[in-house]
Amino acid sequence: MTTTPAQLLASQKASLDAMLAAQYTLFNGLEQLVDLNLKVAKAVLDDTSEKVQEFITTEDPREGLTVLAATVQPSPEKFLAYSKQVYNIMSGVQSHLGKLTETQIAEAQKQLTEMLEQVSKYAPAGSENLVGLIKSSLSSLQALYDSFAKAARQVAVVTESNIAAATAATLDAAEESSKAGAARANRRAAAAAPAASA
Repeated sequence: MTTTPAQLLASQKASLDAMLAAQYTLFNGLEQLVDLNLKVAKAVLDDTSEKVQEFITTEDPREGLTVLAATVQPSPEKFLAYSKQVYNIMSGVQSHLGKLTETQIAEAQKQLTEMLEQVSKYAPAGSENLVGLIKSSLSSLQALYDSFAKAARQVAVVTESNIAAATAATLDAAEESSKAGAARANRRAAAAAPAASA
């Protein structure tokens, strides 16, 4: 029933390994977010400089206004793509941390069961009912945890499908809005062209 130094050392090493794995997961997620943000910043800079160059070289005022409108108008498609990538990174980190947690819980349950077996070997006569009650309680807790974990996984799947459906609907709405905005910009440019030539 006593814990040997080797068992204590193994337990400490397992705890340290779990902590390092969690830190590595979090750092990896942060690294992916920083990389994504740097790529987005570079893409925005490249796109803006391209549009400005196009605006500068435009001779037709209507075309210039259209280019200018496209430069200042945010792109919902790009924003949604960025949001989806951030969501994917975060859900990957969450999933990996969930797996690490499940592994830790399983290991703790195994150690608790082993300890209970050791205690039951040296328990005084007549305490079998108490040991049986504790084992039954542990089994019930394990079943409860398993049902919660299963429900959480189902919620994650439903959430993922809802996000995909919302993203598709938003992209469709953004595309329609973008078309309407481009049509308004063209009408404004057409209205401004006669005034500019007068």
